Amino acid sequence: MRRLKLDRFAGVVNAGKEARVYRAIGRDGREYAVKIYLTVTAEFRRSIYKYLLGDPRFRNVDVSNTKKLFFAWARKEFRNLKRMYESGVNVPRPYLVYQNIIVMEFLGSNGVRAPTLHEIKQVLRSEFSEDEIRRLALEALEQYRRIYCCARLVHADYSEYNLVLHNDKLYVIDVAQAVSLDHPNAEDFLVHDVENIYRFFGKELSVGLPPVEELVEQVKACGDMVCPENKERV
Repeated sequence: MRRLKLDRFAGVVNAGKEARVYRAIGRDGREYAVKIYLTVTAEFRRSIYKYLLGDPRFRNVDVSNTKKLFFAWARKEFRNLKRMYESGVNVPRPYLVYQNIIVMEFLGSNGVRAPTLHEIKQVLRSEFSEDEIRRLALEALEQYRRIYCCARLVHADYSEYNLVLHNDKLYVIDVAQAVSLDHPNAEDFLVHDVENIYRFFGKELSVGLPPVEELVEQVKACGDMVCPENKERV
């Protein structure tokens, strides 16, 4: 934390059962988001096993050790963020991970975090045109395609709860559970993620979209995708 020269914390911007996200101010005035995992409950342990145990990057994690499991989950989120960021996915820029703490870019303005699509669903319905909503739907699919084709990951919890609108662009957040393509459940996670996109944009916001099966194939069509070169895979 000292390496980033953080000056102070400026309040909680999001609080969940397992983690809290704080807004922090650096000595240069820059804003950061600091995510701190607080507890590993029995329910949380069970929920993350399917994402952690099948990921070959974490095959040596001792899941019987609560503290090691805790730290591995934070490290997994950081590595997924870094991998996506280097692949051109719109995610908060990751800065460092230390034990159960992740420091990343703060998405927001004037101290207020950017909203998720779930939080502004009514605004989307009442104030956004059909073309604007369709643009967001296509952007959500394109971001997922970049996750799949360039980062070689599957998000595994892709929905309106983990898509943030910031400066008129969609950003992907909460990527701890993302898995590599060789994870045994990667295909099932992918289909479920695309179903979420179809449900939110196609059914709840009435955007005309192809069937889920066709959208899945569009995500997996990597032939024309231009990915950044010479990026280290972590």
